[in-house]
Amino acid sequence: MAAFTALSLLTMALIPSAIAVHTPITNQTLTTAIEEMQRANYFTFVMLLNMVPTDKIPSNITFLMPNNRLLAKAVIPENEVIDFLLRHSISAPLRFDYLQRFPSGSIIPSSKPEFMLKVLNNGRKRFYLNGVKVISPDICVAGSSIRCHGIDGVLQDVNKTPSLPTTPLSPTSAPASLPAFDLAPAATPQPDGSILPPHNAGSSHLDFGQSLLWYLLYWVLLSIVWFYL
Repeated sequence: MAAFTALSLLTMALIPSAIAVHTPITNQTLTTAIEEMQRANYFTFVMLLNMVPTDKIPSNITFLMPNNRLLAKAVIPENEVIDFLLRHSISAPLRFDYLQRFPSGSIIPSSKPEFMLKVLNNGRKRFYLNGVKVISPDICVAGSSIRCHGIDGVLQDVNKTPSLPTTPLSPTSAPASLPAFDLAPAATPQPDGSILPPHNAGSSHLDFGQSLLWYLLYWVLLSIVWFYL
């Protein structure tokens, strides 16, 4: 049901551009969009657009643009610029109010067919594609066939995102509880089959004290007897 809803919404979003789908992009259309990007300070993304031939860019398109700081950190070989632009675009001119109609979990194909964009829709200020937030919607609006939105990250394939590493056990972590052991000495078996109770260290000290007391008392009594004799 969710897949059917997403497909219906995508079809609905593409209806306004269906008439112009076969219209080739013109230099003037691209120039107008580039001027809007420059006014919004997306100069690095404009530089990437200028690196590829115009005929490589779909005639109807929505660009998803990381800002200058993010693109400065990205490593994009010259022969992969067009792939980067296709991954960061949708082959239809979609204003943000059209994007907002996609519910969370919807899958939108990018201009690169095998690269999909997964939607997380928590409202206008919390709309994400592949975990990257749309932060500057509707930057390109003047032309009829190009739309663009600023995003807060470089888009990655959600199907190839590495799993979170497991946290290693810290040396300072508290050790797991150890099982309790009975440290009392075991009973000692005797030759006749009887078993003596385990030796108690406290009782041995007590027996020794009692013996010493009787020994002293014996000598005291003996001294008194010798005194009177």
